[in-house]
Amino acid sequence: MRSKDVRPEAPLLPGRTIGILGGGQLGRMIALAGRAMGYRFAVLDPAEEAPARPVADVFVRGDFSDRAALLRLGAASDVVVYEFEHLDAEAVAALAESVPVPQGTALLRLAQHRALEKAALSAGGFPVAPYAAIARPEDWPAALRTVGLPALLKTTTGGYDGKGQWRLRTAAEAAAAEEIVRAAFRKAGAGRSGEARAEGDAAGARFILERELAFRAELSVIVARRADGTMATFPPAENVHVRGILHRSIVPARVPKAVEERAVELARAIATHLDAVGLLAVEFFWLKDGALVVNELAPRPHNTGHYTLDAASTSQFEQFVRAVSGLPLGAVRLWSPVVMVNVLGEHLPALLKALPTLDPRFKVHLYGKAEARPGRKMGHVNILADSVEEALRLAEATGVWPELQAERENP
Repeated sequence: MRSKDVRPEAPLLPGRTIGILGGGQLGRMIALAGRAMGYRFAVLDPAEEAPARPVADVFVRGDFSDRAALLRLGAASDVVVYEFEHLDAEAVAALAESVPVPQGTALLRLAQHRALEKAALSAGGFPVAPYAAIARPEDWPAALRTVGLPALLKTTTGGYDGKGQWRLRTAAEAAAAEEIVRAAFRKAGAGRSGEARAEGDAAGARFILERELAFRAELSVIVARRADGTMATFPPAENVHVRGILHRSIVPARVPKAVEERAVELARAIATHLDAVGLLAVEFFWLKDGALVVNELAPRPHNTGHYTLDAASTSQFEQFVRAVSGLPLGAVRLWSPVVMVNVLGEHLPALLKALPTLDPRFKVHLYGKAEARPGRKMGHVNILADSVEEALRLAEATGVWPELQAERENP
């Protein structure tokens, strides 16, 4: 539960200022949506050329743990939100003492720590993959016996876009993973001093070992929720990752209607159970036996919701602004089948070359990042068509995304 001081006492009306912790592409798109509604924006980010800076009314350059920078952001804002979860939760809690933070810090703490997130979901009765928390080197043998192989070793904090993860399918890979675990504890000084950590302690865990599940598809559902519990839900997206990074989202998802309905039901129940305010993205595995298992949570706008910018009656970014401001949530209707494809650094030259002759059903969104590096998200394209199959064919025909042809030739 949140303390009362983190929620605005009345709806925040246009003309007021929303502060954003983070000036990346999500902050940029939040600000673009909110400015169209009449809001002002203040942004805190350590990068001089943060994507959100050109669309901010106030820009504070500083580290996210810099209390002075946080206070400057708070002083310029009527409410403060965050665009990503890798923040100093204590610093955000301190900021909430002087300015409302509608999303709060309770869900932030869970979402930035995989073991706490899994424990909270399990305690709420929600389905998760079998896992074990590793809070000390001695936890490894029991964790491996409990989870078995194949498995995924994950750091509890700091991981995103496939970072901080190791796939274990053989005994040799498990042995190498054990050394990774032990080396991390040695580096941190844990295990030598005999610090008191209970076996499997979630809060003190540095790693989790999680069963690798055989799934048919990855899905996600984004729930918008106001502080009064009012909710609106976006259609589930079917997601495909390449090398740990989201490659594309397909809407409508190519799954049975009963699976869609169950995913929406679970996502809404989780948002209510965790008292989410703003947006909550819930990622699922749809298993080969038909079951749905929760993979992870994100209490903010999400890459898999970018399709809403062109294919839905209300975008996830407008909905986020409405939810944190206490305004009525927008209607959610899908205007068209759509495939959202991410534009990484390696895709950008081909996209720019194709742009002059690109079908107008390709809705291009670029984030204004100065340096295009391989694996870096530079933008995305929403492809509208009469069917998702047609949208996928159109995407492949451009030659911008060689992954599409490679998958078709090697399914």
